[in-house]
Amino acid sequence: MKRRGILKAAAGAAALMTAPRIGAAQGSSVLKFAPQSDLPTLDPIWTTAYVTRNHALLVFDTLYGQDSAYKTTPQMVEGHSVEADGRQWRLTLRPGLRWHDGERVLARDCVASIRRWGQRDNFGRLLLAATDELSAADDRTILFRLKRPFPQLPEALGKATNNLCVMMPERLARTDPFTPVTEMVGSGPFRFKADERVPGALTVYERFAAYEPRQDGKADWTSGPKVVHFDRVEWRILPDAATAAAALRQGEIDWWELPAPDLLPLLRRDRRLAIQVQDPTGYIGCMRFNHLHPPFDNPSIRRALIGAVSQADFMEAAVGSDRSMWKDGVGFFCPGTPMASGSGIQALTGPRDLERARQAIRAAGYDGKKVVLLGATDVPVLNAVSEVTADLLRQLGFNVDYQVSDWATVAQRRAKKDPPDKGGWNLLSNFTGGLDQSTPMTHTYLFSNEAAAAPGWPSSPQIEELRMRWLDAPDEGAQKRVAEELQLRAFLDVPYIPLGQYLYATAYRRDLSGVMSGFPVFWNLRNG
Repeated sequence: MKRRGILKAAAGAAALMTAPRIGAAQGSSVLKFAPQSDLPTLDPIWTTAYVTRNHALLVFDTLYGQDSAYKTTPQMVEGHSVEADGRQWRLTLRPGLRWHDGERVLARDCVASIRRWGQRDNFGRLLLAATDELSAADDRTILFRLKRPFPQLPEALGKATNNLCVMMPERLARTDPFTPVTEMVGSGPFRFKADERVPGALTVYERFAAYEPRQDGKADWTSGPKVVHFDRVEWRILPDAATAAAALRQGEIDWWELPAPDLLPLLRRDRRLAIQVQDPTGYIGCMRFNHLHPPFDNPSIRRALIGAVSQADFMEAAVGSDRSMWKDGVGFFCPGTPMASGSGIQALTGPRDLERARQAIRAAGYDGKKVVLLGATDVPVLNAVSEVTADLLRQLGFNVDYQVSDWATVAQRRAKKDPPDKGGWNLLSNFTGGLDQSTPMTHTYLFSNEAAAAPGWPSSPQIEELRMRWLDAPDEGAQKRVAEELQLRAFLDVPYIPLGQYLYATAYRRDLSGVMSGFPVFWNLRNG
């Protein structure tokens, strides 16, 4: 399969790299950042979009944080106690916490926030289902009385994966979790400047002077002290890769979250720029089916597609020929994490056979009905995997209606359960964070409880039973054995097809210090 062209010609990009640097931002208290896309919505409870997760961590705070060793540590909470043989937890808030409107953060705010989150997040649903009573014992104490022990309670409340369990004032947290909150009042290190937002162009955050960082630990992912050294953070939306490269080169932005892979060699030539792989878990490509509507409500058709998918084709199109930046042979758990295994992986690594797949699709009953494939053109890696998907579907005999837009529009549309000819969809290919895919409890695309699952809404009682067995497993060895069974089951039920792992690089000016591993956060950063 030919590699897709996802960027402007290299010669044009090279010309940009030789342009003089003007308007440099050094020495200012403003950090200018180009995110991967515009915000599809502001509410991190309503969406699983990573760009909204990154936005939320500026504005909101969480009860616990997660570090780069995947350990959970107290964040808004001072600490907790566990009583009654693991069936009662008392979480004590740190003193001095304030909302952006000046009011104190109270335990009842956090109780309402946990309840709102627990109606949307799958891990949250499990926690609330195991809870007899969730209440505020006093202004600083959150009380969980449980039906049974739930030792991963801090991991649920502090996970850095979507949906984040962010804390909101009670009046916002009591709103319908299936309707996005638009008023952004949090207790995080930055305030959202609604009056300066220009959708599709600019999002602005201002340092919250009353924010009190933790006094202990070290800044690491979402854990530790969140110390802010910039008065203002501006997100500049630059969907065109060449424009973003020129802006970084000329000092019009300080940091580009997701440079197009084909531009990385050119960016590395500029000694004033730092290029680094931030997150060892990277992103993992996923061909996501809508299980509610034909033809992909049929598991035989989904299984037939596995035999035609070449992960190398998808990764080379999205990332390029540098094998150090991508991996194939990727299963349903992130490579390098404890739950990853080779169980059943031959379904993806054996010889690819398009003709056999075509015959299996016809034999399974595909009748030529139009298949609506969604694609995002403003994020090059998404555009690339979407193009490869469209090409593969056509080769397999599908009647493809390929509908492209920007990622923010795709993220909104994928939440629709309507039939494809009524504004819904059949298929999309995108990326989810490898961190999300490290456990069955955080792996959104593995949840197969239909209406409660992520967009795509798969249903598999067997996958759900195995996830519950994993949650109750007594040790890591037992968890690994369950994860192997779960992967084998996923190759049968096919909630999605893994497309490979992409180790993305980020680019920023060298006089910006304190850029940490993981996804973008905006504390710990300094000029110089």
